[in-house]
Amino acid sequence: MTSTTQQPTSHAAHPSSWWEHPSDLVMRRPFNEFTFTHMNWLMPTERVARGPASRPLPVAPEPLDLTYRFDDRDLSLADLHRRTHTTAFVVLHRGALVHESYPGLFAGPRRRMQLFSLSKSVTSVLIGIALADGAIGSIHDQVTDYRPDLRRSAYAGTTLADLLDMSSGVGELETWETPDSAIRQFERAVLSGGDVAAIIRSTPRTATAGESFNYSTFDAQVLGWVLEAATGQSLAAYASTRLWSKIGAERDAYYGLSRSHPRTAIGAGAFNATARDLARIGRLMADDGGGIVPADWVRRSRGSGLPHLAVGALGPSGYDHYGYANQWWTLGESCFHAFTGLGVHGQYLFVDPAADVVIVKCSAWAAEDDEDRDRETVTALRRIADHFA
Repeated sequence: MTSTTQQPTSHAAHPSSWWEHPSDLVMRRPFNEFTFTHMNWLMPTERVARGPASRPLPVAPEPLDLTYRFDDRDLSLADLHRRTHTTAFVVLHRGALVHESYPGLFAGPRRRMQLFSLSKSVTSVLIGIALADGAIGSIHDQVTDYRPDLRRSAYAGTTLADLLDMSSGVGELETWETPDSAIRQFERAVLSGGDVAAIIRSTPRTATAGESFNYSTFDAQVLGWVLEAATGQSLAAYASTRLWSKIGAERDAYYGLSRSHPRTAIGAGAFNATARDLARIGRLMADDGGGIVPADWVRRSRGSGLPHLAVGALGPSGYDHYGYANQWWTLGESCFHAFTGLGVHGQYLFVDPAADVVIVKCSAWAAEDDEDRDRETVTALRRIADHFA
């Protein structure tokens, strides 16, 4: 594969059974509370270095003894954490840390959390910065302008905008339930040393580019490769110099890498950071980019106005309370243009610019997707934002 070669900064010895059946052990409760906070023990990584000095978050503690209404019941935040297996929970209001708790067995302020597909939203932030830097010319550029090795794949003819909006038309419905689905093949390749790029290059076209939404980890992974090709840096190196070193992060973050050589960062699903530092990214998105991310890029992430990306219009690969834009899930005008990054097993970076509220919720659900827990979580996060608004 032609993506940037990367040297991992940590290795671990692993029993062979873990690599033969990774999901059986990593994802099962309660073991996933440990693995989701120790992914650098389980796969090669590359460090995303913080800046020379951390900037502590302002602290203005406030007890959140509010309740939210779900399933015909009034429930507390303690109920939310118990019912949805919360491991870390951080709330910022006007940039100040107003609430923080770590119900997870292994979680804490310094623990770096596996964010899964929330990594896609971080990749989007980096694409916006690269556009402002001039490393990427336009979102209307072709994927193959940066990755010519994809000219013989279904990604020929797609634009970066198509990838950003999960509208490439490449691939079937992404499902974790089918053992031999494309996403399961991708997972096995990442964990066991298979050819990640070959799996993506072999994925067929199923729809016209730019016309319909189909959630795609492959679209986001290709975006990460485009970013590396455009900047001449690994994803971790660019994230460090242009983002992580500028936000006052308390700890280095890291990307999980594929086990195959050359290593490649899993920009679509293996970014790991503390809940507080992730909240700092949310603060940028609530504050029109904070001078680090272009303001017009942040606005694009709040909703595009395209009919096939509207709330309720995503089809079978998106719940009907979400829309989509720019690798973020949107919640529509009724929620004052709140939007959220999402990761499987219950990872959230919820941003409400109108209320100036940012909420990080990390979780350890037993299943990758759980619509009931997702609806309950969104209801509770919306209630917190309304409380401050």
